[in-house]
Amino acid sequence: MKTTIDKQILEKAQSWLSDKYDSETRKQVQYLIDNDEQELVESFYRTLEFGTGGLRGIMGVGSNRMNKYTVAMATQGLANYLKKEINDAEISVAIAYDCRNNSNFFAKIASSVLAANGIKVYLFDSLRPTPELSFAVRYFSCNSGIVVTASHNPKEYNGYKVYWNDGGQIVAPHDKNIIAEVNKITDIDEVKFSDNDDKIIMTGNEIDNIYIDKLCSLSMSPEIISKHNDMKIVYTPLHGTGVKLVPKMLRQLGFTNIINVAEQDVNDGNFPTVLSPNPEESSALKMAIDKAIATDADLVMATDPDGDRVGVAVRNSDNEFVLLNGNQTAAIITYYLLKKWSEKGLLKGKEYIVKTIVTSNLLNKIAEKFNVECFDVLTGFKYIAEKIKENEGVKKFIAGGEESYGFLVGEFVRDKDAVMTCGIIAEIAAWASDNNKTFIDLLRDIYLEFGFYKEKLVSLTKKGKAGVEEIQQMMHNFRENPPRSFAGSELKFAYDYQSAEMLDFANGLRTKINQPKSNVLQFVTGDGTVDSVRPSGTEPKIKFYISAHEKLNNIADYDKISAKIDEKIQKIIEEISIQ
Repeated sequence: MKTTIDKQILEKAQSWLSDKYDSETRKQVQYLIDNDEQELVESFYRTLEFGTGGLRGIMGVGSNRMNKYTVAMATQGLANYLKKEINDAEISVAIAYDCRNNSNFFAKIASSVLAANGIKVYLFDSLRPTPELSFAVRYFSCNSGIVVTASHNPKEYNGYKVYWNDGGQIVAPHDKNIIAEVNKITDIDEVKFSDNDDKIIMTGNEIDNIYIDKLCSLSMSPEIISKHNDMKIVYTPLHGTGVKLVPKMLRQLGFTNIINVAEQDVNDGNFPTVLSPNPEESSALKMAIDKAIATDADLVMATDPDGDRVGVAVRNSDNEFVLLNGNQTAAIITYYLLKKWSEKGLLKGKEYIVKTIVTSNLLNKIAEKFNVECFDVLTGFKYIAEKIKENEGVKKFIAGGEESYGFLVGEFVRDKDAVMTCGIIAEIAAWASDNNKTFIDLLRDIYLEFGFYKEKLVSLTKKGKAGVEEIQQMMHNFRENPPRSFAGSELKFAYDYQSAEMLDFANGLRTKINQPKSNVLQFVTGDGTVDSVRPSGTEPKIKFYISAHEKLNNIADYDKISAKIDEKIQKIIEEISIQ
């Protein structure tokens, strides 16, 4: 073994050679000690952090990896917290999992630990979309929920998200309190395991049918779907959970011409047909778009592995497929829903939508027109769910969304729901067709009325221990030396969500921000350009969200204004050196 390795890391690795761990784990740890110093350090230099959403990491042996031991210890911490917090005679937890390698295995480990702690478990009998887990927590009146997924991360990752009794991901105070209990579990001997299945109840089709019935009840234009029921829709689950329910839901809505991408209907945690199972990546939709071209389809939709986010491709005026980004999809859905609510006389003055602070302010403008309140929350759909819970019984939630391709309609699910969103998108496509318009026509109409908004996300990947430190330094530098202008427009405000303060550059005054603290910076210029900076909570990345807008007075000026905004965004990218 090389002598350059940190002594504490080596000692931690050697502790995994004891008979507390199975023979295969011990064998792999010994291999790393003897042959792979770099991987040994990455696997043991820290304990995989149980963050405010749960676990997410690369699968493998070690304290900093997703494996049966880190999952079991996290679950024991959750069980301890549930027993402290809840005085009911019986505690229950719903558990679902996606298509990733080891997801089923990790779900069973979590079930075993909970059962050993006397907690009832509703375990799905096969893979299911994340939003259905949220629905199941509410349907079964569970105290908590777990879904095993790493969402759209690369194939080597897996994860573990925790939900509370409202069906939303954990927020304060439960998030910090659960983390504290998880951190108390420092040895695998502290974990209870059970071979007793008496506490584990398998569930599946019963919930599927009730869930889909609820989704279909959200339709605003069933008569238009009936009129355009043969519209050709290409759908791909990208090897994930959407294959279970999206086609079924679309057919129940009334669409009859659903075209699958057969190669991607196969559940496979190696995601063999895509570089990344992320619908934000254009390459992920390539096979579906090729299928749409071959079949002369009208609409393409792709959901990520756990079925909570959706990417969309539509035809433009030249009959070519173009991809919509998350902000564009959110704007179109928001406009459609508010317009339909208005036409049906459903807006009574207490309705609202929710968006994250890095999502386009175009949604604020749309809500303003319909006199619907718009709440801005921190990045993460759990904050949208928290806002729904906060307003329950007082105000009516219509919809919420975020730029990262996640959207939610209605209150019976409390996480982003790609199954539901696919139904709404297909309905909007039918509605557009009924009005002799394309999706792109709808988007341009929105820009004409509310302003031409464009956004760009730039992500820098910084892997490993050194990457974590580099990202921390970058955030420190932006705080200590903030830019004073972007693309020629002077900074007006700087929002630091970690210190919960807003700085007004005109007078130097600082005021408090009414948001939970988070490691996010947001800079706003005099012309309304916004640059937000935040480290990702789920990937080794630092993300820059740049938004700019211009007035669009005539559709004939569309290309010219589009190019002007692109030029401004590119200049900002160059100014802050993130190319």
